[in-house]
Amino acid sequence: MKKWSLLVALLVGAVSAAPWANAADPGITDTSVTLGMSSAQTGNASGLGKGMKLGAEAVFRDINSKGGIHGRQIKLIVEDDGYNPDRTIDTTLKLIEEDQVFSLFGYVGTPTSNAALPIVKDTRTPLIGLFTGSMALRQPPVREVINVRASYDDETEVLVQKYLADGAKRFGVFYQDDGFGQAVLSGTEKALKKRGMNVVAKGTFERGTLAIQTGLSKILQGNPDVVVMVGPYAPVAAFVKAARSAGLKSGLATVSFVGTDDLVKALGTQGNGVLISQVVPFPFDTTIPLVKECTDLLAKHFPGEKLGFVTLEGALSAKVMALGLERAGANLTRDGLLAALEGMKNVDMGGVKINLSASNHQASDTVYLTEIRNGVIAPLTR
Repeated sequence: MKKWSLLVALLVGAVSAAPWANAADPGITDTSVTLGMSSAQTGNASGLGKGMKLGAEAVFRDINSKGGIHGRQIKLIVEDDGYNPDRTIDTTLKLIEEDQVFSLFGYVGTPTSNAALPIVKDTRTPLIGLFTGSMALRQPPVREVINVRASYDDETEVLVQKYLADGAKRFGVFYQDDGFGQAVLSGTEKALKKRGMNVVAKGTFERGTLAIQTGLSKILQGNPDVVVMVGPYAPVAAFVKAARSAGLKSGLATVSFVGTDDLVKALGTQGNGVLISQVVPFPFDTTIPLVKECTDLLAKHFPGEKLGFVTLEGALSAKVMALGLERAGANLTRDGLLAALEGMKNVDMGGVKINLSASNHQASDTVYLTEIRNGVIAPLTR
């Protein structure tokens, strides 16, 4: 850890002196381009990291089987950060310093992505397709960071709008006490403030734990009509079970980062009525071209694996990355990749429209609502 901390210190403010600032971009040969992903492959958020990896690898393997992009095979190196920001610093520096990746891709989580951000900016390494909706990674736009998904502000706006239409007046937020939780709390507060309202109850828990009882007690004291839950699937599932056992009658909702597929597995029918905002289309509706394509890719390259919300997001992010590599041309550079991505206007990815520019580094702002019903996830129809 001390070695990496020293490297971080040397990096900060040293862009002009960095040897890679004027050298040829790393991670490129005539036959390959190397990408690096840091995500949770173990721990309470591992379903998210594994899902992003699976979806992306299905797309990249298919591209490679057809000759690659401009003759280059896509190589994806995945490091396990366990959803721990300190480890993300180490893994990010390893990917850049030792593995010499061309671009980073598919990072999972707000605190982890925020930890990597200074390194990304100082080394001018692109970071594409993050699994987080944090506004800190969107506004103001960071040249090297390209988001595909909608923001947490977008998701909480849709959730608040939905519950207000149903007659809710009192909103509580149960959240992971870190940058991720604060981002969704902020989005909820913004949505309510627009309507002259405030959050009436707040409860927290520590990242990487299932210690939800103290936060639940504070939520119960506030007697909310709705609780927006903010965390990965394991602590959110623990909260839902404990809240219902305690007699909480509030509507329960959460945002896409929860990992819908794992949450449903953990809750079954105990999750009935929980609303989940999504940033990709319903992954079981094969009438949507993107869903049909990604379903077929999984069947082809990972037989037995089924498409879910996280794997679909991984696949979509990989498709955007691949399109950027293709449009950047045969003489690939990091600046060329970023310029190609920023030039995407109204690009149809099979039912999802992508729009990027120099002043907008979030490709989509579309939010979909789903609900756990009879122990399974379903599109919200009411």
